[in-house]
Amino acid sequence: MPGMPPSTSPTRFAYLGPEGTFAEAALLSAVASSEGARYPQPSVPAALAAVRSGDADAALVPLENSVEGSVPATMDGLADGDPLVITREVFLHVEFALAVRPGTELADIRSVASHPHALAQTAGRLAELLPGVSPLPLTSTAVAAEAVAAGTYDAAVCAPIAAERYGLVSLVGDLADRPGAVTRFVLVSPPGQPTAPTGNDKTSLVAVVGDRTGALLELLREFAVREISLTRIESRPTRERLGVYSFSLDCEGHIADRRVGEALAALHRVCDDVRFLGSYPRADGRDNRPVPEMAGDEAFAEAASWLENIRTGRTTS
Repeated sequence: MPGMPPSTSPTRFAYLGPEGTFAEAALLSAVASSEGARYPQPSVPAALAAVRSGDADAALVPLENSVEGSVPATMDGLADGDPLVITREVFLHVEFALAVRPGTELADIRSVASHPHALAQTAGRLAELLPGVSPLPLTSTAVAAEAVAAGTYDAAVCAPIAAERYGLVSLVGDLADRPGAVTRFVLVSPPGQPTAPTGNDKTSLVAVVGDRTGALLELLREFAVREISLTRIESRPTRERLGVYSFSLDCEGHIADRRVGEALAALHRVCDDVRFLGSYPRADGRDNRPVPEMAGDEAFAEAASWLENIRTGRTTS
């Protein structure tokens, strides 16, 4: 699928909806509402499908949470289907509220609903506040808030933005068992020329390794020998047969860096399949580790020149 020209900025954004989700809050923090149209989608696959079909230029979807870990729907959605690439990452501090219709008290609550990740992050507080009430999982925190507003459930665990959007009140704030949770969102678009390196970038990819001894070690070695630090690595079943896995990973650096580009080329040789998921500026407030002199672009260029001279007979040393 052809990608957008590098000079074209997205103006139509899909995101995990409905209105009032953390994804909408993350999108608002990254892109001003005046910069484009917003299209809430019922699920992560639907948001990605909107980009693949051309109904949206980009989609903002959750990739991982500091408490609950990765979001499988996003990992699998990026690994399968027409290629998409990450152009930006957004970190959002997550705050949960117990939202109810006006006039509802704790004693009145007989049902509470939310997204499974939100319920997991508030399980302890919910058990204290609402003993005997079994939380119900829904597709998003905002869907839960919308359902409470409609009278389907008594309470929702959601973002304050969702409570406000659907006319609810926050009966209890700071509901998380572990305050300070952060969710990492990624903005994905059709493939195109990567943005220029900033010197503090990440590169994401998915690699499929065969069912053979040492396959994972081969993958890791290509990064280790070039002194490239991995910031995340997770395995997912390919769903083809038992024992065949894909590895979703992030590393420091940009595909324009010689050592990163060389590592990805080596993975293409040793892995069953490699999917490039983008190089983009790092946004977690950390700096990439200093590149050792022997692993810098200059050293790679000098080594390549030395090898070419030997191959062409210009020198033997």
